[in-house]
Amino acid sequence: MNTEIKNYIDELLNDSGLFSLNTSTKKDCEFDFSNDVILITGAAGSIGSGLVHQLINCKYKKLILIDNAESPLYQLIKELEFKAIKNVNFKLIDITDVDAVKLIFIKYKPTIIFHAAAYKHVPLMESNAYRAVKVNVLATKQLADLAHEFNIKKFIFISTDKAVNPINVMGLSKKIGENYITFLNSKSDTLFINTRFGNILGSNGSLVPLLKKQIDFGYPVTITDKNISRYFISKHKACKLILKLAYNNYQETTYTFNMGNPIKIMDIINRLIIKCNKKSIDIELKTTGLRPGEKFSEEIITNNEILVPTSNSGILVVKQKSKEKIIAINFQDLEKVTPKTPNKDIKALLQKLI
Repeated sequence: MNTEIKNYIDELLNDSGLFSLNTSTKKDCEFDFSNDVILITGAAGSIGSGLVHQLINCKYKKLILIDNAESPLYQLIKELEFKAIKNVNFKLIDITDVDAVKLIFIKYKPTIIFHAAAYKHVPLMESNAYRAVKVNVLATKQLADLAHEFNIKKFIFISTDKAVNPINVMGLSKKIGENYITFLNSKSDTLFINTRFGNILGSNGSLVPLLKKQIDFGYPVTITDKNISRYFISKHKACKLILKLAYNNYQETTYTFNMGNPIKIMDIINRLIIKCNKKSIDIELKTTGLRPGEKFSEEIITNNEILVPTSNSGILVVKQKSKEKIIAINFQDLEKVTPKTPNKDIKALLQKLI
């Protein structure tokens, strides 16, 4: 492991909150949303809460924070009680509930939407494809359609590198979301933006906190494969760049963030061992093999895409080498799926749509 990779991993680990205070609470804000009512879906999740913690240090007209997970949303409420914040509304809403979501638009008239709500765990979505369709695809469509109908100023869709050349249900569902956002952007006065990035190191349910726990307690450290690698970015950095996209005059449809090169999970394990004051010889390593839907490595662009720098070194435009015709997506077959529909059949439907 060279020094550059080691330093980058240490920076990510320090920024994850696993070894220090989470830097998402830093009181730095260069954004003025004084005229904006900001709606965040998945507000109690990793990205959603990261956006909230940065926004409460900014000027804004109102924050509408939506999540369907009661305990995490309550935890967010308790965290923000210490901040003496104003004009924040917490809503326990499932984004698949059409009437409840539409009422939010009617009542609060949001001007900017950060759509972070999604199912993200690859193996779980392989065996629960119906939920991936309902939440990641159809609820995204519904929310984006409402943004278009109510003439929202900006709609920021939180995507993933797993949407690039997707092989799993989760990636396929997010790719369809990207494609629909691109389609709407071609015909709407609302500015629709895709943000595509890799793993949030230290996020809820992510690999790294589990690895740290295994090392701390002397459990065997499990890894799918010693050669597996992923793109990583800290939550604080990702959320700050997302806010930059919302605040500044970025007009392209799809963006990604500068995450450097993919990092081997084994390199992270080795740095964790050192930071946990352990020795490698005391750690038992177990290789389990790739789980359903997993890749050895992720990509950030397809063969038909290129990365174009912007005025901000952390933000890159994802552009197509050759323009493809933007066509509407026919969701009729997906709308007919039920909990009884086999996962393999649902996956086949998703594959047909991309």
